[in-house]
Amino acid sequence: MRVLVAPDKYKGCLTAAEVADAIGRGLISAGVEPVLLPLADGGDGSVAAAVAAGFTEVPVTVTGADGRPNAAAIALDGQRAVVEVASTCGIAGLAGNLQPMAASSHGFGEAVVAAIEHGATDILLALGGSASTDGGTGLLTALGARLLDADGNPLAAGGAALGALESIDTSGLVDLGNVLMTVATDVDNPLLGELGAARVFGPQKGASPEQVAELERGLAHLVGILDAAGIAAQQGCGAAGGLGFACAWLGATRVQGADHFLDLLGFDQAVAGCNAVITGEGASDEQTLHGKLPARVAARSAGRPVHLVVGLSNLSAAQAKQLGAASVTALVDLTDGDPYADPALSERLLESAGATLGRALADGKA
Repeated sequence: MRVLVAPDKYKGCLTAAEVADAIGRGLISAGVEPVLLPLADGGDGSVAAAVAAGFTEVPVTVTGADGRPNAAAIALDGQRAVVEVASTCGIAGLAGNLQPMAASSHGFGEAVVAAIEHGATDILLALGGSASTDGGTGLLTALGARLLDADGNPLAAGGAALGALESIDTSGLVDLGNVLMTVATDVDNPLLGELGAARVFGPQKGASPEQVAELERGLAHLVGILDAAGIAAQQGCGAAGGLGFACAWLGATRVQGADHFLDLLGFDQAVAGCNAVITGEGASDEQTLHGKLPARVAARSAGRPVHLVVGLSNLSAAQAKQLGAASVTALVDLTDGDPYADPALSERLLESAGATLGRALADGKA
Protein backbone atom coordinates (compact mmCIF):
# COMPACT_ATOMS: atom_id res chain seq x y z
CA MET A 1 0.00 0.00 0.00
CA ARG A 2 1.49 3.30 -1.18
CA VAL A 3 -0.27 6.63 -0.64
CA LEU A 4 0.55 9.90 -2.37
CA VAL A 5 0.50 12.77 0.12
CA ALA A 6 0.06 15.90 -1.98
CA PRO A 7 -1.19 18.87 0.09
CA ASP A 8 -1.08 22.62 -0.31
CA LYS A 9 0.17 24.78 2.57
CA TYR A 10 -1.97 25.60 5.60
CA LYS A 11 -1.60 29.34 5.10
CA GLY A 12 -0.23 31.15 8.12
CA CYS A 13 0.37 27.89 9.98
CA LEU A 14 2.35 25.19 8.15
CA THR A 15 4.17 24.88 4.85
CA ALA A 16 3.05 22.23 2.37
CA ALA A 17 6.18 20.24 3.20
CA GLU A 18 5.40 20.33 6.93
CA VAL A 19 1.84 19.16 6.26
CA ALA A 20 3.06 16.33 4.03
CA ASP A 21 5.74 15.25 6.51
CA ALA A 22 3.28 15.07 9.41
CA ILE A 23 0.71 13.05 7.48
CA GLY A 24 3.51 10.85 6.19
CA ARG A 25 4.67 10.04 9.72
CA GLY A 26 1.16 8.93 10.58
CA LEU A 27 0.95 6.69 7.54
CA ILE A 28 4.28 5.06 8.37
CA SER A 29 3.06 4.31 11.91
CA ALA A 30 0.13 2.45 10.31
CA GLY A 31 2.40 0.41 8.05
CA VAL A 32 1.60 2.38 4.90
CA GLU A 33 4.30 3.79 2.62
CA PRO A 34 3.88 7.53 1.93
CA VAL A 35 5.03 9.27 -1.24
CA LEU A 36 5.40 12.93 -0.34
CA LEU A 37 4.69 15.65 -2.91
CA PRO A 38 4.14 19.08 -1.31
CA LEU A 39 2.28 21.33 -3.75
CA ALA A 40 1.74 24.99 -4.59
CA ASP A 41 -0.44 26.89 -7.04
CA GLY A 42 1.54 30.05 -7.73
CA GLY A 43 1.13 31.65 -4.33
CA ASP A 44 3.44 31.65 -1.33
CA GLY A 45 5.23 28.35 -1.02
CA SER A 46 5.80 27.96 -4.76
CA VAL A 47 9.59 28.07 -4.45
CA ALA A 48 9.51 25.70 -1.46
CA ALA A 49 7.34 23.22 -3.38
CA ALA A 50 9.74 23.30 -6.32
CA VAL A 51 12.68 22.68 -3.97
CA ALA A 52 10.86 19.77 -2.34
CA ALA A 53 10.37 18.32 -5.83
CA GLY A 54 14.11 18.43 -6.57
CA PHE A 55 14.90 22.00 -7.60
CA THR A 56 17.89 23.67 -5.94
CA GLU A 57 17.20 26.53 -3.55
CA VAL A 58 19.34 29.59 -4.31
CA PRO A 59 19.33 32.39 -1.71
CA VAL A 60 18.94 35.94 -3.04
CA THR A 61 18.80 39.30 -1.30
CA VAL A 62 16.27 41.61 -2.89
CA THR A 63 14.35 44.78 -2.10
CA GLY A 64 11.25 44.09 -0.06
CA ALA A 65 7.91 45.72 -0.74
CA ASP A 66 8.78 48.47 1.74
CA GLY A 67 12.20 49.18 0.26
CA ARG A 68 14.24 47.34 2.89
CA PRO A 69 16.62 44.47 2.04
CA ASN A 70 14.90 41.09 2.16
CA ALA A 71 16.41 37.60 2.24
CA ALA A 72 14.52 35.40 -0.23
CA ALA A 73 15.20 32.49 -2.56
CA ILE A 74 14.61 31.24 -6.08
CA ALA A 75 14.40 27.61 -7.21
CA LEU A 76 16.61 26.33 -10.02
CA ASP A 77 16.69 23.11 -12.01
CA GLY A 78 19.12 23.45 -14.88
CA GLN A 79 17.70 26.16 -17.10
CA ARG A 80 14.34 26.15 -15.32
CA ALA A 81 13.59 28.51 -12.45
CA VAL A 82 10.70 29.36 -10.14
CA VAL A 83 10.48 32.92 -8.81
CA GLU A 84 7.71 34.03 -6.47
CA VAL A 85 6.30 37.36 -5.37
CA ALA A 86 5.31 36.20 -1.90
CA SER A 87 8.79 35.71 -0.47
CA THR A 88 10.49 38.52 -2.40
CA CYS A 89 8.16 41.49 -1.99
CA GLY A 90 4.97 39.95 -0.66
CA ILE A 91 2.42 41.23 1.80
CA ALA A 92 3.53 38.82 4.52
CA GLY A 93 6.91 40.56 4.64
CA LEU A 94 5.25 43.78 5.81
CA ALA A 95 4.18 42.15 9.09
CA GLY A 96 0.92 44.04 9.11
CA ASN A 97 2.46 47.42 8.25
CA LEU A 98 0.63 47.68 4.93
CA GLN A 99 1.80 50.30 2.44
CA PRO A 100 -0.80 50.30 -0.35
CA MET A 101 0.54 53.41 -2.10
CA ALA A 102 4.29 52.92 -1.74
CA ALA A 103 4.76 49.15 -1.87
CA SER A 104 6.77 48.04 -4.90
CA SER A 105 7.32 44.91 -6.97
CA HIS A 106 11.00 45.79 -7.50
CA GLY A 107 12.29 42.86 -5.44
CA PHE A 108 10.42 40.39 -7.61
CA GLY A 109 12.19 41.82 -10.64
CA GLU A 110 15.54 41.52 -8.88
CA ALA A 111 14.83 37.83 -8.28
CA VAL A 112 14.00 37.39 -11.97
CA VAL A 113 17.32 39.02 -12.86
CA ALA A 114 19.09 36.67 -10.44
CA ALA A 115 17.48 33.67 -12.13
CA ILE A 116 18.64 34.88 -15.55
CA GLU A 117 22.16 35.46 -14.21
CA HIS A 118 22.17 31.84 -12.99
CA GLY A 119 21.45 30.68 -16.54
CA ALA A 120 17.69 30.24 -16.40
CA THR A 121 15.93 30.48 -19.76
CA ASP A 122 12.56 29.04 -18.65
CA ILE A 123 11.19 31.01 -15.69
CA LEU A 124 7.92 30.36 -13.90
CA LEU A 125 6.61 33.56 -12.29
CA ALA A 126 4.43 32.82 -9.24
CA LEU A 127 2.36 35.93 -8.57
CA GLY A 128 0.38 35.17 -5.41
CA GLY A 129 0.72 37.07 -2.14
CA SER A 130 1.66 40.52 -3.44
CA ALA A 131 1.75 43.72 -1.37
CA SER A 132 1.81 46.31 -4.15
CA THR A 133 -0.50 47.85 -6.72
CA ASP A 134 2.18 49.38 -8.91
CA GLY A 135 1.19 47.82 -12.23
CA GLY A 136 4.45 45.86 -12.23
CA THR A 137 6.53 49.03 -12.64
CA GLY A 138 8.87 47.82 -9.91
CA LEU A 139 9.50 44.67 -11.95
CA LEU A 140 10.17 46.76 -15.05
CA THR A 141 12.70 49.02 -13.32
CA ALA A 142 14.52 46.02 -11.83
CA LEU A 143 14.81 44.63 -15.35
CA GLY A 144 16.46 47.85 -16.52
CA ALA A 145 13.60 50.02 -17.79
CA ARG A 146 13.68 53.69 -16.79
CA LEU A 147 10.33 55.20 -15.82
CA LEU A 148 10.56 58.98 -15.95
CA ASP A 149 8.41 61.92 -14.85
CA ALA A 150 7.88 65.15 -16.80
CA ASP A 151 11.26 66.50 -15.64
CA GLY A 152 13.12 63.39 -16.75
CA ASN A 153 13.61 62.16 -13.19
CA PRO A 154 13.15 58.50 -12.19
CA LEU A 155 9.65 57.78 -10.97
CA ALA A 156 9.23 57.03 -7.27
CA ALA A 157 8.34 53.48 -6.29
CA GLY A 158 4.76 52.38 -5.71
CA GLY A 159 1.32 52.91 -7.14
CA ALA A 160 0.97 56.46 -5.84
CA ALA A 161 3.59 57.67 -8.33
CA LEU A 162 1.98 56.25 -11.46
CA GLY A 163 0.04 59.40 -12.25
CA ALA A 164 3.31 61.31 -12.66
CA LEU A 165 4.71 58.91 -15.26
CA GLU A 166 5.58 60.71 -18.48
CA SER A 167 7.71 58.24 -20.44
CA ILE A 168 9.50 54.90 -20.30
CA ASP A 169 12.97 54.21 -21.63
CA THR A 170 13.50 50.52 -22.43
CA SER A 171 16.97 50.86 -23.95
CA GLY A 172 18.55 49.31 -20.85
CA LEU A 173 16.04 46.49 -20.46
CA VAL A 174 17.51 43.05 -19.81
CA ASP A 175 17.56 40.97 -23.00
CA LEU A 176 14.61 38.58 -22.67
CA GLY A 177 14.77 37.32 -26.25
CA ASN A 178 15.87 33.83 -25.22
CA VAL A 179 13.92 33.69 -21.97
CA LEU A 180 10.57 31.92 -21.80
CA MET A 181 8.49 33.49 -19.02
CA THR A 182 5.32 31.84 -17.76
CA VAL A 183 2.95 33.44 -15.27
CA ALA A 184 1.28 31.03 -12.84
CA THR A 185 -1.91 32.50 -11.41
CA ASP A 186 -5.50 31.43 -11.03
CA VAL A 187 -6.56 35.09 -10.76
CA ASP A 188 -8.34 36.03 -13.99
CA ASN A 189 -9.12 39.70 -13.25
CA PRO A 190 -8.20 42.34 -15.84
CA LEU A 191 -6.02 45.27 -14.83
CA LEU A 192 -8.68 47.99 -14.77
CA GLY A 193 -12.33 48.45 -13.88
CA GLU A 194 -14.70 47.06 -11.29
CA LEU A 195 -12.97 43.67 -11.40
CA GLY A 196 -9.47 45.15 -11.71
CA ALA A 197 -6.39 45.14 -9.54
CA ALA A 198 -7.08 48.31 -7.55
CA ARG A 199 -10.78 47.87 -6.86
CA VAL A 200 -10.78 44.17 -6.06
CA PHE A 201 -7.45 43.68 -4.34
CA GLY A 202 -6.44 47.19 -3.23
CA PRO A 203 -8.54 47.09 -0.03
CA GLN A 204 -6.91 43.79 0.96
CA LYS A 205 -3.56 45.60 0.77
CA GLY A 206 -4.71 48.43 3.02
CA ALA A 207 -6.03 50.94 0.47
CA SER A 208 -8.85 53.26 1.50
CA PRO A 209 -11.65 54.03 -1.02
CA GLU A 210 -9.87 57.28 -1.92
CA GLN A 211 -6.57 55.45 -2.40
CA VAL A 212 -8.27 52.77 -4.50
CA ALA A 213 -9.55 55.50 -6.82
CA GLU A 214 -6.07 57.04 -7.03
CA LEU A 215 -4.48 53.67 -7.78
CA GLU A 216 -7.07 53.01 -10.48
CA ARG A 217 -6.29 56.35 -12.13
CA GLY A 218 -2.56 55.64 -11.93
CA LEU A 219 -2.91 52.21 -13.51
CA ALA A 220 -5.06 53.64 -16.30
CA HIS A 221 -2.42 56.32 -16.90
CA LEU A 222 0.29 53.63 -17.05
CA VAL A 223 -1.72 51.75 -19.68
CA GLY A 224 -1.97 54.93 -21.74
CA ILE A 225 1.76 55.63 -21.56
CA LEU A 226 2.55 52.08 -22.66
CA ASP A 227 -0.20 52.11 -25.30
CA ALA A 228 -1.29 48.73 -23.97
CA ALA A 229 -5.06 48.91 -23.56
CA GLY A 230 -5.48 45.57 -25.32
CA ILE A 231 -3.07 43.87 -22.94
CA ALA A 232 -4.65 45.45 -19.84
CA ALA A 233 -8.03 43.92 -20.72
CA GLN A 234 -6.65 40.37 -20.83
CA GLN A 235 -7.54 37.90 -18.11
CA GLY A 236 -4.95 37.73 -15.35
CA CYS A 237 -3.45 41.18 -15.90
CA GLY A 238 -4.93 42.32 -12.59
CA ALA A 239 -3.02 39.65 -10.69
CA ALA A 240 -0.55 40.81 -8.04
CA GLY A 241 -1.46 44.49 -8.26
CA GLY A 242 -0.88 44.58 -12.00
CA LEU A 243 2.24 42.44 -12.12
CA GLY A 244 0.25 40.22 -14.46
CA PHE A 245 -0.06 43.21 -16.79
CA ALA A 246 3.67 44.00 -16.77
CA CYS A 247 4.52 40.34 -17.33
CA ALA A 248 2.14 40.15 -20.29
CA TRP A 249 3.61 43.39 -21.70
CA LEU A 250 7.04 41.72 -21.48
CA GLY A 251 5.73 38.73 -23.44
CA ALA A 252 5.02 36.24 -20.66
CA THR A 253 2.35 33.58 -21.14
CA ARG A 254 -0.28 33.00 -18.46
CA VAL A 255 -1.24 29.51 -17.25
CA GLN A 256 -3.58 28.22 -14.56
CA GLY A 257 -1.41 27.93 -11.48
CA ALA A 258 -2.71 24.70 -9.95
CA ASP A 259 -2.44 22.49 -13.03
CA HIS A 260 0.86 23.99 -14.13
CA PHE A 261 2.42 23.22 -10.76
CA LEU A 262 1.06 19.67 -10.82
CA ASP A 263 2.85 19.25 -14.15
CA LEU A 264 6.02 20.99 -12.99
CA LEU A 265 6.26 18.90 -9.83
CA GLY A 266 5.55 15.58 -11.55
CA PHE A 267 2.15 14.78 -10.08
CA ASP A 268 1.05 12.33 -12.79
CA GLN A 269 4.23 10.30 -12.45
CA ALA A 270 4.00 10.29 -8.64
CA VAL A 271 0.36 9.23 -8.48
CA ALA A 272 0.83 6.43 -11.02
CA GLY A 273 2.53 4.18 -8.46
CA CYS A 274 0.11 4.84 -5.61
CA ASN A 275 -3.10 3.22 -4.41
CA ALA A 276 -4.70 6.31 -2.87
CA VAL A 277 -4.15 10.04 -2.45
CA ILE A 278 -4.28 12.41 0.52
CA THR A 279 -4.49 16.12 -0.23
CA GLY A 280 -5.52 19.21 1.69
CA GLU A 281 -5.32 22.92 2.41
CA GLY A 282 -5.84 25.26 5.32
CA ALA A 283 -9.54 25.74 4.70
CA SER A 284 -11.90 24.20 2.16
CA ASP A 285 -15.19 25.68 1.04
CA GLU A 286 -17.23 26.14 -2.10
CA GLN A 287 -14.31 27.98 -3.73
CA THR A 288 -12.22 24.80 -3.50
CA LEU A 289 -14.43 23.31 -6.20
CA HIS A 290 -13.41 26.01 -8.67
CA GLY A 291 -9.93 24.89 -9.62
CA LYS A 292 -8.05 25.09 -6.33
CA LEU A 293 -5.33 22.51 -5.75
CA PRO A 294 -7.37 19.83 -3.93
CA ALA A 295 -9.93 19.90 -6.75
CA ARG A 296 -7.27 19.52 -9.40
CA VAL A 297 -5.56 16.75 -7.41
CA ALA A 298 -8.85 14.87 -7.19
CA ALA A 299 -9.54 15.35 -10.89
CA ARG A 300 -6.14 14.01 -11.87
CA SER A 301 -5.99 11.03 -9.51
CA ALA A 302 -7.40 8.66 -12.15
CA GLY A 303 -10.11 7.07 -10.05
CA ARG A 304 -7.98 6.46 -6.97
CA PRO A 305 -9.65 7.29 -3.64
CA VAL A 306 -8.79 10.84 -2.61
CA HIS A 307 -8.94 11.80 1.07
CA LEU A 308 -9.07 15.46 2.09
CA VAL A 309 -7.29 16.54 5.28
CA VAL A 310 -7.80 20.24 6.01
CA GLY A 311 -7.61 22.70 8.86
CA LEU A 312 -11.25 23.70 8.48
CA SER A 313 -13.98 22.42 6.16
CA ASN A 314 -17.11 24.29 5.17
CA LEU A 315 -17.90 21.76 2.45
CA SER A 316 -21.32 20.16 2.49
CA ALA A 317 -21.62 16.43 1.91
CA ALA A 318 -22.79 17.14 -1.63
CA GLN A 319 -19.83 19.45 -2.29
CA ALA A 320 -17.37 16.89 -0.93
CA LYS A 321 -18.89 14.32 -3.29
CA GLN A 322 -18.68 16.79 -6.19
CA LEU A 323 -15.02 17.37 -5.32
CA GLY A 324 -14.41 13.64 -5.47
CA ALA A 325 -13.34 13.25 -1.84
CA ALA A 326 -13.73 9.79 -0.34
CA SER A 327 -13.46 11.38 3.11
CA VAL A 328 -12.94 14.80 4.68
CA THR A 329 -11.00 15.25 7.90
CA ALA A 330 -10.89 18.72 9.49
CA LEU A 331 -8.33 19.37 12.23
CA VAL A 332 -10.65 21.74 14.11
CA ASP A 333 -12.99 18.79 14.65
CA LEU A 334 -10.24 16.78 16.33
CA THR A 335 -9.38 19.18 19.15
CA ASP A 336 -10.70 21.79 21.58
CA GLY A 337 -7.60 23.87 20.83
CA ASP A 338 -6.88 26.25 17.97
CA PRO A 339 -4.81 24.51 15.28
CA TYR A 340 -4.35 27.75 13.32
CA ALA A 341 -2.63 29.43 16.25
CA ASP A 342 -0.60 26.37 17.23
CA PRO A 343 1.49 24.81 14.43
CA ALA A 344 2.80 22.10 16.75
CA LEU A 345 -0.77 21.07 17.56
CA SER A 346 -1.60 21.04 13.87
CA GLU A 347 1.34 18.74 13.17
CA ARG A 348 0.26 16.32 15.91
CA LEU A 349 -3.30 16.28 14.58
CA LEU A 350 -2.08 15.74 11.02
CA GLU A 351 0.06 12.81 12.16
CA SER A 352 -2.93 11.34 13.98
CA ALA A 353 -5.16 11.84 10.93
CA GLY A 354 -2.53 10.17 8.76
CA ALA A 355 -2.38 7.19 11.11
CA THR A 356 -6.17 6.84 11.15
CA LEU A 357 -6.39 7.00 7.37
CA GLY A 358 -3.43 4.65 7.04
CA ARG A 359 -5.08 1.97 9.16
CA ALA A 360 -8.34 2.31 7.24
CA LEU A 361 -6.52 2.08 3.90
CA ALA A 362 -4.46 -0.93 5.02
CA ASP A 363 -7.66 -2.69 6.13
CA GLY A 364 -9.43 -1.89 2.88
CA LYS A 365 -11.97 0.33 4.65
CA ALA A 366 -11.08 3.64 2.95
